[in-house]
Amino acid sequence: MSADALSRSPLHERHAALGAKFAAFGGWEMPLEYSGGGVIKEHTAVREACGVFDVSHLGKARVRGEGAAAFVNACLTNDLGRIAPGQAQYTLCCDENGGVIDDLIAYLISDDEVFLIPNAANTASVVRGLEAAAPEGVTVTGEHRDWAVLAVQGPQSAEVLAKLGLPGPADYMSFVAAGELIVCRTGYTGEHGYELVVPWDKAAGVWDALIEAGVRPCGLGARDTLRTEMGYPLHGQDLSLDITPVQARSGWAVGWGKPAFWGRDALVAEKAAGPRRTLRGLELTGRGIPRGHMPVYAGESRIGETTSGTFSPTKKAGIALALIDTAAALSDGDLVEIDIRGRRTEARLVKPPFVQPSVR
Repeated sequence: MSADALSRSPLHERHAALGAKFAAFGGWEMPLEYSGGGVIKEHTAVREACGVFDVSHLGKARVRGEGAAAFVNACLTNDLGRIAPGQAQYTLCCDENGGVIDDLIAYLISDDEVFLIPNAANTASVVRGLEAAAPEGVTVTGEHRDWAVLAVQGPQSAEVLAKLGLPGPADYMSFVAAGELIVCRTGYTGEHGYELVVPWDKAAGVWDALIEAGVRPCGLGARDTLRTEMGYPLHGQDLSLDITPVQARSGWAVGWGKPAFWGRDALVAEKAAGPRRTLRGLELTGRGIPRGHMPVYAGESRIGETTSGTFSPTKKAGIALALIDTAAALSDGDLVEIDIRGRRTEARLVKPPFVQPSVR
């Protein structure tokens, strides 16, 4: 897709002025990293201080009407009955075969209103599916360009919000309104942080205030290294129509006791039978940087393939997520090899996260 065909955030000019290097992601032209920083400095700022990510490419949709929450609960995997209004929930939208159409965050506003934040590339699919299934009296509205999203992440994030006079919800996965702005204690980094849902035309003012407060701007490169260190899945790599929640070890985001959700029969059957492969963590014992789609071996037997891989600035080692055949019967601590561009490189199976989280 040409740069001219890509969508742009309301902060595009701000990013350009900061010397951002841009990349295409989910149909959007988004900052990958900024001059004077780079991925490692941006990553470190989030782990040690505070960084801000423009993630306005994320989708936004609203489901309204009598029984809207019950309707969403009958479609998406997680159980909205586990949370109360003012709380958010990670959930999955699956097809009838149990494949993952998208993973998303659901904001429960009331029994009659749910706000959804899907991934950029999958927003239209999620909205279409919900629209087609919605009962009379329930409306599904795409609001992708009505809202920007700024992720303020790091151990100093609460201090930053206080300095700007913004409320910081005390509980993880809870949200509060501050005028037109919504502040939610969520994020994709494993650090204490917040996501600010801001009216599209007000995003520049909020961004400027954060930068003036000394928050480091961070791009999608650091967002990827941070989420990989936590073992958080990225849709299209670690979750997809071909990788189910059971295989990806995301069954904790499935309301197994619910009578209905899309893909339920297939997922219940797969869980009962046991998946043929599962997502595992790999940490290199020596030098090398793994990427996605690299073969994994135990001896001469190919036992899987990496789905995500990167250099961990915190561990100072290569790390990866990989789908490993359950028939290989390997345990955490066992050694395997990753074929990195034709060279076998030793790695140890580990249980993510790769670093200690401080998100709660």
